[in-house]
Amino acid sequence: MEDVAALVEVSRDPALRQWTSSVVDNDADGARWVQAQQQGWAAGDRFGFAVLETPPGSVREQLVGNVVLKEVTSGKPAAEVGYWTAAHARGRGVASRALEALTNWAFDTFEPDGLERLELLHQVDNLASCRVAQKSRYDFDTILPAAPPSFPRDGHLHIRRTSA
Repeated sequence: MEDVAALVEVSRDPALRQWTSSVVDNDADGARWVQAQQQGWAAGDRFGFAVLETPPGSVREQLVGNVVLKEVTSGKPAAEVGYWTAAHARGRGVASRALEALTNWAFDTFEPDGLERLELLHQVDNLASCRVAQKSRYDFDTILPAAPPSFPRDGHLHIRRTSA
């Protein structure tokens, strides 16, 4: 699977591994990760999107990131967003543009079902994620205590409401 090979390659980045809880070391891990994304769509509670771009002079799209809307439940006022960016795509606004597109889609799609706010969590020392949150109009709300193993350090909670 071409998607899996690209995911495994991107996942080798030590900086990405530092901030994400899903470890993709090989094709089997990658296939499980892709399958989990598909299952989330089928269940209607987790919606992951690959972020792709076509490099100049190429006709083939390249994986540059991922955004996800998770913990979606009809009637529940909050859901969570997450994202990651491939090393070769960082510093170009990829994450903030993808997050803005996901945010707009989430509110357009789920506000009629009661969605009022989106929550974005990142570890306090992940300064790049904090910048993405701020650039995408997610307001800082509070510091959350560490919750190992997924969040081994304290985290920032940012919130964006439908009216933002």
